[in-house]
Amino acid sequence: MAAMANKKREPISVFPRALVSISPFILLISAWELTAVVITSWRSVPFPTPWTTASRLLSALGGETLVDQTLYRHILDSLVRWIAAFLAASASGVAFGLAAGWFRMLEKIAMPIVHILQLVPGLAWIPVAILLFGVGEKATFFMIAVTAFAPVVINVVSGVKRVDVIYVRAARMLGAGRKTLFLRVLLPGSLPQILSGLRIGLGNGWRVLVAAEMIVGTGTGLGYAIIQARWTLDYASAFVCIIVICLVGLATERLIFSPLEKKTVERWGLSRGDL
Repeated sequence: MAAMANKKREPISVFPRALVSISPFILLISAWELTAVVITSWRSVPFPTPWTTASRLLSALGGETLVDQTLYRHILDSLVRWIAAFLAASASGVAFGLAAGWFRMLEKIAMPIVHILQLVPGLAWIPVAILLFGVGEKATFFMIAVTAFAPVVINVVSGVKRVDVIYVRAARMLGAGRKTLFLRVLLPGSLPQILSGLRIGLGNGWRVLVAAEMIVGTGTGLGYAIIQARWTLDYASAFVCIIVICLVGLATERLIFSPLEKKTVERWGLSRGDL
């Protein structure tokens, strides 16, 4: 009887879960539509509705140009800049963070500078980037890398310092050398914090990329398309780029970091609470 009762309740419980899952999108689209109607009526400005934006998105996906280039070209160029700069920042940040976490003197000397870098907003690097590299790709690369570097280092250092000293002592008692101690104890123990740092750095780099493309003159990219759409009053195209930016961030989270966390748990036996 209890099993039959559970089966009868199951369709009822599934429906509310599905409704809860889609309710944020319903609220967002409703608020968007209401805002478009109010702004259009109040200020006589053609604020794009969800439907006009969706129509523009479909036409862009079909190959129609968006600010003199296809949407695919803007996305590809933005991704190439973002990934290249983030890989440089993450590789150097993880290496530097592991070294600073391992050597106390290096931590005392270098970490105050890293914390200062963390406090500088990404857009504040624009004049520095232009003075160093001029207008173009190198300035964008620099802004992404310097913004992503600090959070990666800070989290990696924190992860190294959180490794239980008992494990380190036990490994040394068993005859582990510095290389084994680093690869089998220090690195696995700090993985949760390393992943957190990479997450933050990746997000910071993506936001700065879009802003840099608006200002330092890359000629293509989602940020460039947004700022150019403003000058031509093509606000629907700007909204399309904003949607793509959100989708890229969501896809990065779901397709990269979530599987990476799962593999980390399976490989090293870490608890999900640590991640």
